[in-house]
Amino acid sequence: MSTRRAFIKTLPAVGAAFSAAGCLLAEARAAGDGESPAASAGPEHFHPKGKPPSSFTRAVLRQARTRLPFADDTDFEEQRRGLIAPMADRIIRADDGHVAWDMQQFQFLERQDEFDSIHPSLLRISRLNNNYGLYEVVPGIYQVRGFDLSDLTIVRGRTGWIVFDPLVSQETARAAWALFQAHAGEGRPISAVIYSHTHGDHWGGVRGILKEEDVRSGAVPVIAPADFLVHTVAENVYAGNAMNRRLFYQYGLLLPAAPHGYVGQGLGQRVSAGTTGLIAPTRYVEKLIETFEVDGIPMVFQNTPNTEAPREMNTYIPDRKALWMAENVIASLHNIYTLRGAPVRDPLNWSKYINAALYRFGREAEVMFASHHWPRWGNARIQAVLRAQRDLYAHMNNQVLHLANQGVTINEIHKVYALPQSLQQTWHCRGYHGSPEHNSRGVIQRYLGFWDCNPATLIPLAPSESAPLYVDMMGGAETILARGKRLHDAGQYLLAQEIVNKLVQAEPQNQAAKDLLADIFEQIGYQQENPGLRNCFLAGAYELRSGIPEGATASSSSPDVVRAMPTELFLNFLGIRMDSRKAEGMRFTINLITPDNGERFIVELENATLTNIAGFQAEKPDLTLTINRSDLEQTMIGAKTLEAQIADGTAQVEGDAGILSRLAATMVTFDPRFEILPGTKVRGAANRVQSDPYRADSGEVVAE
Repeated sequence: MSTRRAFIKTLPAVGAAFSAAGCLLAEARAAGDGESPAASAGPEHFHPKGKPPSSFTRAVLRQARTRLPFADDTDFEEQRRGLIAPMADRIIRADDGHVAWDMQQFQFLERQDEFDSIHPSLLRISRLNNNYGLYEVVPGIYQVRGFDLSDLTIVRGRTGWIVFDPLVSQETARAAWALFQAHAGEGRPISAVIYSHTHGDHWGGVRGILKEEDVRSGAVPVIAPADFLVHTVAENVYAGNAMNRRLFYQYGLLLPAAPHGYVGQGLGQRVSAGTTGLIAPTRYVEKLIETFEVDGIPMVFQNTPNTEAPREMNTYIPDRKALWMAENVIASLHNIYTLRGAPVRDPLNWSKYINAALYRFGREAEVMFASHHWPRWGNARIQAVLRAQRDLYAHMNNQVLHLANQGVTINEIHKVYALPQSLQQTWHCRGYHGSPEHNSRGVIQRYLGFWDCNPATLIPLAPSESAPLYVDMMGGAETILARGKRLHDAGQYLLAQEIVNKLVQAEPQNQAAKDLLADIFEQIGYQQENPGLRNCFLAGAYELRSGIPEGATASSSSPDVVRAMPTELFLNFLGIRMDSRKAEGMRFTINLITPDNGERFIVELENATLTNIAGFQAEKPDLTLTINRSDLEQTMIGAKTLEAQIADGTAQVEGDAGILSRLAATMVTFDPRFEILPGTKVRGAANRVQSDPYRADSGEVVAE
C-alpha cells in the first residue's frame, strides 16, 4: 500500500513542469510578510561579498556610451504618447497577501546619474519599461503598461471591450482592468478575449478579468491560434523542471532590483508573482489568413507558426488601420535560442512572416502595437520598423550559416558574427531579450547541432572528470588562484573564468575558488547589455557566494494548465519521470480507458522503457484501468488521489493491481533546486547525501 501511495503522489507532480517565473519569484523574494527586497538606495552592494565595477568594467561601459545613438529619443516620445492615467499604487498584492507586483523597486532607475554597474543601453530600456499606467493607442484602442512582463491591450467592440493577452497573473490583470474602467471603460463589459500565442504571459491572468461561465455560455468568445492548447502545455513539460531551474538564472529570480543586481528583463520589468489560470479557447484561427468579426469589429488574423512561439498570430484591424504584431515585432532582438531552454526558433521563417505582414498590412497601417513595449505611429515609421525587424532575423539566419559554411563552429560563431552597423545603430534591434552572442550559437545549433566537428569534443569528459587533470597540470589550486587573481585584476575576465572554473569544477568545496569565480562572473555581468546574460552571470555569482536557497518550493502548477494537458502528454511525461535503472527486468501491459472522452491507450513497460500508444488496446493486458478523463484530471492536479478514486469506485481496475506499486517504485520527483554550479547545494547534517546525485533511491529525490 505504501508503494502505491508513492505512485499516486507522483501523479500530481507532473504539474511542477509548469512552474512559472512569477511563482518562483514570489518565493525568491524576502520571507516573512512577502515584501520584495528593497532597491539599493546608494552605491552599497546588496551582497556582503559583492564588489563594485572595476576600472576595466567602467571603461567598457563608457565606451558603449560613445558608440550608441543616445541622441535619438524617438522611443521615449512614443513611450510617453497617449498617457491617460498613471497607476498610483506601485504595489499590487496577490490574493493570498504576498506582493504580486512591485514597481517601487525600480524607481532607483529614475535617478539622473549614470550607473557604473549597468550597461547604458540596458539602463535605457529599463527606464523605458518604467511606464506604469493607462495609455490610448488611437481612439478605441488602449493599453495598460507596466503591470507585468507584458501589456494588456483593449479594443472597443460594438457591445463591449475586446482584450488581447491578459498578462501573467489574475491579480495584475484585475488591477489593470480596474484602472482602465476607472478612466476609459465606460462600464462596458468584456465581449471577447484573444490570446496571441502560447506563452504564459499572454493568457495567465485571464481569470482576473473574465468568468468562465460567461465563456461556457457563449457570451464571451476566447480566440486563439490553431493548436494553442497542445503547444501551450507541450513546450514546457518534458524538460520543465530543468527549464524552471534555469529561470533562476535568465530571469535573475534571486537578485534584488538594485544597481548591482537586477535591473529589468528587457521585455518588461519582471514577471508578476500572482495566481495564474487558463480558460480554454472557444474559437481557433485555423487558416494562414482568416477574416471574421469580433464583437462587430472586422479583424484579419495572420497565423505565424514557429516564429516567436510554436503557435502565434498577428491581427490587423482594417477600420482603424491598426496592426497588432503580438510578440513577433517588439522593441528588441528576440530569442532564437532561449537561455531558459526551449526548442530553437526558426529565424528565417520568422523573417518571412514579418515580411508578409509588411506587404499585406504594413503598407496601409497607421499604428502598430504589440504585447510588449509601446506602439509605433505613422506609416513610414511602421514600415521602417518592420523592414529592420525582418532583416534582423534574416541576416542572423543567413550570415551565421554563411560563416558556418566556411567552417566557423558553434564555439566560435559568437566571436565572429556581427549584425550590420545599420541594425546595430537601431534601438529596437538591440539585444534586450535575445543577444547576438547566444542567438548566433542557436542558429548553428538549429542546423548543425552541438558538435563542432572536432573528434576530441565528440565524446567529452564530464567537467568533474576533466577538471582535476587541468588543475594538476596547472600546478594545483594555489597556482590557479594566484593566476586567476592576476587575470581578474588585469580585467581579463573571460580568461580568468576559463581557469578558475576548472578549479571550482575539480574542488567544489573550495570557497576561495568559488568566491574568485563569483567576482569574475560579477564583472562580466555588469558589462552585459542583454539582461538575460547579465542575470545569468550575477545569479551564478550569487549562488557561488551563498549557495542555492532552501525552503519550501512555491506551488506553481496551475490546475487549468494541467487540465489542458492531453492524456498522451501526461503518459509521455511519466516515461520521463521513470528511472529506467529501477525498471530493469520489469515487464507489463496496461490498458487505460477514459470513457467520457472515448480515449484508449496501451501503456507498456519493457526494456526499462515506459511507452504508450493511443487508439489501441492489448488483447491480454496485465491490468486494465478505467477512469473518466475528468476524474483523472482530479488526480493530475492533486485534488484527489488515484487510490481514493479506486477505493470509492470512481476508477475500476481489472487484473494485477500490484503493477501500480511496482511502477511507483520507479518514479522520481525532480528536485527544482538541482545544482548548476558545483558546491552550491546546501546540505544539512541530517540530510542524506546520495552516491549518485542523479538517482533517487526511494523513488523521490532527497529533501534538502
